[in-house]
Parts: sequence; structure tokens; C-alpha cells
Amino acid sequence: MRVVSTLTGVSLTGLLLALSTPASAAVDAKLLEMLRANGSINQAQYSELQADLATENKEKAAQKAQVERASSFEQKVAWAAKTQVKGDVRLRYEDVNVDNPISRSNNQDRERVRARVGFYSEINPQVDAGVRIATGSSADGRSTNQSLDNYFEKKSLWVDLAYLDWHPTGIPNLHLVGGKMPQQWVSMGDIIWDSDLNPEGVAVTYKHNVGSAEVFGSAGHYTLKDNVDGDGVQFKHDAQLYHAQLGTKFAATDTLKFTVGASLFAFDNDKPSAFLRALGNTTDEFQLVEGFGQVDYTGLAIPLSAYGQYVKNTESTDGKDQAWLTGVKTKLGAWSLDYNYRDVQRNGVVSAFTDSDFGNGFTGSRGHKVKVGYEIDKNFSLGAAYLMAKTDYSNLPNSNASVDTLQVDLEAKF
Repeated sequence: MRVVSTLTGVSLTGLLLALSTPASAAVDAKLLEMLRANGSINQAQYSELQADLATENKEKAAQKAQVERASSFEQKVAWAAKTQVKGDVRLRYEDVNVDNPISRSNNQDRERVRARVGFYSEINPQVDAGVRIATGSSADGRSTNQSLDNYFEKKSLWVDLAYLDWHPTGIPNLHLVGGKMPQQWVSMGDIIWDSDLNPEGVAVTYKHNVGSAEVFGSAGHYTLKDNVDGDGVQFKHDAQLYHAQLGTKFAATDTLKFTVGASLFAFDNDKPSAFLRALGNTTDEFQLVEGFGQVDYTGLAIPLSAYGQYVKNTESTDGKDQAWLTGVKTKLGAWSLDYNYRDVQRNGVVSAFTDSDFGNGFTGSRGHKVKVGYEIDKNFSLGAAYLMAKTDYSNLPNSNASVDTLQVDLEAKF
């Protein structure tokens, strides 16, 4: 605002003090009226100052509106700053060779693609949400692979994850999770659960340090099929799964670490469900008791981990009620190697949920699985897996067939 030179020293000082403070427009206008009334300024000066004040107030109002709009926009997009987008694209060549003298119709030689993208957002300091979509040739929960086939047709997308994770700040390391979620239990192998399988229900996980050891545990309830027996929509008529797990991690020395634990997977209303036993089981009741462990040793030239799991179906009565896996893995620089041997008896695990790649996804299989990987660049890798299975019971025309599977993967993560 300009100050006219004819102002007296007193009135000039008062005017500058008043208009240089963050006073309201009403106060500034009142001050002008007082200056005119006591004769400090004439009418021309008053008009000039009043015009300047109006211009300044208009500019301040525009600036305030701009700040308010920016603040409103920031609030609307604040979730974006707390949201992570993660995904991957994997190209796979797969060859399945069935050594069967009667028929070779089960052989496969194909190219496949997997694409997944997930959005993981912090709703507030205590609640996270996750949603992920993925490709897949069908709704099968054990695979997100899509075969390149059918004359360039569009490929399907499925909801692969949709969950809420409540972790109250008052109880650190406690998580209450609900929806279609990642597996909430620790796995040392895939003979019970295929790694692509995402359960649906509610679960709780917790871990706590006891001295130098970490104790972890989890429990959950999952709905498998609504009204599986056809007798009503109440929970008591649903096929359900209950899980509980308890384990610990501890270091024996600076170079030797152990992980051990036990799990229970109990099924309710499993007897009416033909789906659960569709891929090799002959029993219709399941209660799986699992023991698992891993030893990590870093005292060698290369780090080495040995792992394993043992499972028994306590509801099976035919003597074919066990499954076990043991393996070793290492990683050195850009290279990784993982080998395991497994023996999955016909009713040792639920055939609908076991590893879908080994032995065509059937129980009653045993053999070797070896994986090698090389990180070409950051988040870009090449890998290969070879599975050598001997099947006792499967969809093959005769028993004791060999199923050898080769998979070569090129994967990018973002």
C-alpha cells in the first residue's frame, strides 16, 4: 500500500504499524476511517488508500482460496503417499514328460505367462489393506499361470488377494487379518500347501522375543465351501479349516541359527466334500499334524540352509497317511540353488491343496525337485526348475509312472 507524503509523522507511523501486522480487513478499514475523521488524511488520500486496501484484500482472499484448494487436494491424494504398488511378470516355458508306455497323451509342451499387480495401503497407523489381481487359466487357487493359447484371445484376471490387516499399536507384533489373504503360517515346504494358494477367512499372528529367541504363533478359521452338505446355510453345514501353529527361532552361535515349530490343520465337514479328495486321496477325513524346521549355517564359504517338514493325517486309517520333505538351499551373489526330496503318500495331505506342479499335482508321489536361479539385474532374474516324480496314484492310465517336469522362467518384479 502506498503512503502519501503529506501524512504527518505520527499518522504515518501509526498507519505503517497497523497495516504491517496480520490484522483483518475490517480493522484496516476502520483505521482508515479514523485517520480521515481526525484530519490526518484528506479525501483524495483516503480514496487512494481505500483502493489499495481493497486490492490487497482481494489478493489475500485469492491466496487463501489457493491454499485451501491445495490443502483439499493433498487430503484427497494423501492415501497415494501411503500406498505401495507391487507386482511381477513371469514368462515360463514348461515341458511335462510322462514316461508311460500305454499313453503319452498327458505330455505337455507349452509357454505360459503370469502377471500380478497388488495395491497395499496404510489406512491409518493401525490398519493396512491389500488387494491383488492375477492371471490364471481358471479359478484354481493353486496356479496363476496362463497358457499362451487360443489365437491371441484376451486373458482372464482374478482377485488373488483382498484383505485387511489390523495391528493395534498397543500390542506390537500382533496382527488380525481377514479376507482373502497370504498364508499366515510359516512353511518349510509345499507338500501341504501350494505356494500360490491364498486362504480365505480370519487369522491372528503374533511374535515375541524371549531372551535371544523369537517365539511366533498363529491361528485361523477359514471357510472352504458354504453349505457343503446341503442341509442349511449355517456355519455348522460349511466345509471349514482351522489352523494353529507355534514355533521359535533362535541362534545357537553367531553362525548357526535354528527354526522349529509344529502345526495343526483340522478340517470340519470334510466328509461331504468331493473336491478335497479329487486328486488322489481315498480318505474323506483330514486332520494334519505337522512338524517343521530349518537350520541356517553361515560359517562356510557359502551360506547353507537345511530344511524339512513331516506331516501325518491322523484321520486316515489305511496306513498311507504320511508325507515328508527334506531339502537344502544356498545363495551366493547372483546365484541361488534349492534342492529337496519328498515322499507324499496317498492320504498324507489334502490332494486339492498340495504342490500343483509335482507329479501333476497328485498325492501318492515321491521324487526330487531342484531349482536354480540367477539374478540378471535388479528385480530381473532367470530361473529353472526340474521335478522328477514317481507316481503311485494319479490320473495316469497306470500306476508307477514317471512325471518329469522342466520349467524355465524369466521374471521381472516392480
